[in-house]
Amino acid sequence: MNSQSNTCQAFAPESYFARFFFRMNPELLTKAKMLGFSDRQIAHLTGRTEDAVRTERKATGLVPSYRLVDTCAAEFEAFTPYYYSTYDRGDDEVRPTERRKVMILGGGPNRIGQGIEFDYCCVHAAFALKEDGFETLMVNSNPETVSTDYDTSDKLFFEPLTLEDVLHIYEREKCWGAIAQFGGQTPLNLALGLQRNGVNIIGTSPQSIEVAEDRKLFAAMLTRLGIPQPRNGIATNEEEALAAAKELGYPVLVRPSFVLGGRAMQIVYSDAELQHYMRFAVEASPERPVLVDKFLEDAVEVDVDCIADIAHFSNPADGTSVIGGMLEHIEFAGVHSGDAAMVLPPHTLSKSTIQTIREYTHAMARELRVCGLMNVQYAVKGDTVYVLEVNPRASRTVPFVSKAIGVPLAKLAAKVMAGKKLAELGFTKEVWSKYWAVKESVFPFNRFHGQDILLSPEMRSTGEVMGLDADLGIAYAKSQMACGSPLPLGGCVFISVNPSHKQAVVEVGKGFADLGFEIAATQGTADTLEAAGLKVRRIPKLMEGRPNAIDLLKNREIQLVINTPSGANPRADEIKIRTTAVYTSTPIMTTISGAKAAILGIAALKKHGYQVQPLQEYFK
Repeated sequence: MNSQSNTCQAFAPESYFARFFFRMNPELLTKAKMLGFSDRQIAHLTGRTEDAVRTERKATGLVPSYRLVDTCAAEFEAFTPYYYSTYDRGDDEVRPTERRKVMILGGGPNRIGQGIEFDYCCVHAAFALKEDGFETLMVNSNPETVSTDYDTSDKLFFEPLTLEDVLHIYEREKCWGAIAQFGGQTPLNLALGLQRNGVNIIGTSPQSIEVAEDRKLFAAMLTRLGIPQPRNGIATNEEEALAAAKELGYPVLVRPSFVLGGRAMQIVYSDAELQHYMRFAVEASPERPVLVDKFLEDAVEVDVDCIADIAHFSNPADGTSVIGGMLEHIEFAGVHSGDAAMVLPPHTLSKSTIQTIREYTHAMARELRVCGLMNVQYAVKGDTVYVLEVNPRASRTVPFVSKAIGVPLAKLAAKVMAGKKLAELGFTKEVWSKYWAVKESVFPFNRFHGQDILLSPEMRSTGEVMGLDADLGIAYAKSQMACGSPLPLGGCVFISVNPSHKQAVVEVGKGFADLGFEIAATQGTADTLEAAGLKVRRIPKLMEGRPNAIDLLKNREIQLVINTPSGANPRADEIKIRTTAVYTSTPIMTTISGAKAAILGIAALKKHGYQVQPLQEYFK
């Protein structure tokens, strides 16, 4: 214990680093690096900048060496090039080559809120660049992903995705270029710093990325192009957030800048909720402002994945941009795109709306001089198409779209970033499929007892599935089967909705009645349905008596639940009903649009049944 205390005291800033480090003692610097201190930590402890520490360290010749992981446990010679860095001054085991090298930055550790989809893009980039004769270097700190498999890239570096570590590898390997577009937000945030330190970021330039990420620059671009976006504001403290919300009017969508997986994104409906968010959910600052957007209620959200080669031409009009996929969300706007069920191609949008989305997408690709992939999120409210955000990088929907249309978008994008044009690659026209592809998300709610299943702007899914068919209803039904929640063909449906949904619930009730379902409901919803002429089994609310909805769920007397939340703060009994549905594996819909999709799917199953065929058959 004394030894630990002495060690901690010795490395306290005021007693150790601050006393010696201002003279940049090479011996002390070496010791600090061997103990695992990063340049950024040392800069913080000594009052210097990270760049200053890096410059001084490199001036002394202090750089890491790389060791080969012995993947054969010393039984055979290890040929798989897995490397890790060390400052122990030992021999460097990196095998030198003369081929032109491209570094691919992975997504880092996978967690809820950061999907495996980015790893898919990194793997396809490695395969595509190998085909074109490049040596590929994968940088990723997660050993459980496909991008870190032994046969994916030519060399693999198990290193953190930080400016310092990436620069070490780039300089040591004398790379020709680096790709920051395929690993999601984590490597994208490094792009500008890497470029400033001499790294050749291939693909869309870091300056264009900055325009898309910076709220003021992005708004100015949309104004130039005449593209509408929801009214918005920026806040660096609680007072500014309240002022912005007052001007915009509630509800508003609040989120930190440069977010990953929608973390800390929230729809707020009052000053009290906004104050709580600013005090406990985020740390706002001038460097990291909170974005405040007017939330468009009941708008239809659309995700668009686009590939372009604009940067290869001096005149942007000469370049090519192609929409890979246009996906309409089944849930209304406000659900994170990683969680939302989606349909490709759009199933309710008018031709004029679809054409407007096309025009906006191509215009932004040209303005940002996109080279590679770009994702755009739109909200359609009435006849107006609003741009929510643009990400000049791979998105979570790229793997789904690629499989749905039979075109490997990530592979093509990697080749474009390395210098090829879309015309050379034979992909210049949008693919509009003659069948329906439905994406549904898989959630871990059955592992988290008592956790409400309502979806929000913050991503919570841990996987996704696809349903394909020439009939939209069958495609949706297949997606529900694949995610472990098959739609019932009969039985009892329990319906309980928000009072604001009373008008819409009549159509839902009639739909299920026409399909032969018994309808059960509590007083408020039952009154509405009976007034419309529907026969309803009235059941008591949880606190009014038994058997209630939870009893019927546990007894398997309810085959489907339709339950929309009562407001911003769901009642406790609603949460109990929704969680019980999850634990009893009862399909549940928490939106009116989801309920309508279920009716469509059940009707199609009852009328046609379904058939299964390989994915490749759809491409013929």
